[in-house]
Amino acid sequence: MNKGFVSLVGAGPGDADLMTIKALRLLKEADVVVYDRLVSAEILNLIPQGITRISVGKAAGNHCVPQDEINQTLVVLAQSGRRVVRLKGGDPYIFGRGGEEALVLKKHNIDFEVVPGVTAAAGCSAYAGIPLTHRGTSHGVRFIAGHFHNDEELDINWDKIADPDCTLVIYMGLANLQTISDELVKAGLAATTPAAAIHSATTLEQDKVISTLSELPGAVTKAELKSPVIIIIGMVVALNNKLDWFQSQCETNEWETEYDGFDMVSTISH
Repeated sequence: MNKGFVSLVGAGPGDADLMTIKALRLLKEADVVVYDRLVSAEILNLIPQGITRISVGKAAGNHCVPQDEINQTLVVLAQSGRRVVRLKGGDPYIFGRGGEEALVLKKHNIDFEVVPGVTAAAGCSAYAGIPLTHRGTSHGVRFIAGHFHNDEELDINWDKIADPDCTLVIYMGLANLQTISDELVKAGLAATTPAAAIHSATTLEQDKVISTLSELPGAVTKAELKSPVIIIIGMVVALNNKLDWFQSQCETNEWETEYDGFDMVSTISH
């Protein structure tokens, strides 16, 4: 019997053109593709006919397939001699639980590889016109999980991350956005700090709201943004007016507000 092999592959944030050449090649060579909810239909359409597809999509508060069952599925498929592509949105090792799956494969002596993907932070920010770092504005960037396993209370050192010289990118933070906003302001980050919430970035369904830290939760509620959403907080968000190259491809509604000398634009694009 042929020995199975698993490729943990990052599909990127949604735009199929952002996939790596290796990721595309592996999709064409696979016997079976096990994919997440956040893998776009455009990317799934790249899987050739005849290759088995297994959906294990998970959403916050609605886990279609438990992680333990996903792990077992990968083990069983590989042990049957198949070439398995485990296709994940973004990057497997950035809030993708790829490390957990790799450890399970290692435990069962199953050969595997990890293929990086464009993580949501990089893809969403670029398509929203927001550089994650910018000379004189942001000297660093932090990736934060805004949703914990089993809906546990957020256990974050807010004082440590409330740094006005650093950009915060919060994954899976939509449900806890009001708490995130309140805690960061309480920790000393200015309520007027520019902030963005971006839905389905890099795709034609991209929607975004640009506001301030204290007002973002209300603006997101008004705009009715739905998951998946990336939240970006920091002075670099104020650059989106000048750098949003993707916006011209979408029909746009805008309203103008002011922020300490910056002309801020709160935008929902459809």
